[in-house]
Amino acid sequence: VQLVESGGGLVQAGGSLRLSCAASGFTFDDYAIGWFRQAPGKEREEVSHISTSDGITYYADSVKGRFTISSDNAKNTVYLQMNSLKVEDTALYYCTAAPDVFELGHSFAPRGRGTQVTVSS
Repeated sequence: VQLVESGGGLVQAGGSLRLSCAASGFTFDDYAIGWFRQAPGKEREEVSHISTSDGITYYADSVKGRFTISSDNAKNTVYLQMNSLKVEDTALYYCTAAPDVFELGHSFAPRGRGTQVTVSS
């Protein structure tokens, strides 16, 4: 199983970024993909997830209405469109994969190395 994130960078508050999570090594349609973020000194937060088989999504309250998750099953890729970014969105963002959405945060769930998002004021 391999997950590779991309799309992070430095952006001003109010700006947008689109993160990508490219997956390989498993049957993409049978898995859920989740986006997590980790900022220094803060607890890890599950930002969003999507069930690639039926498209059901979840968003943390902190990003609801600003972030949109989507999947392109033909490309085995999940995207996280982030709009109206805030300074507090600054973190390392990484994706995980699991057969069940409730397993996305488990230590055994495969994860990528992450992509840094930095939002300046």
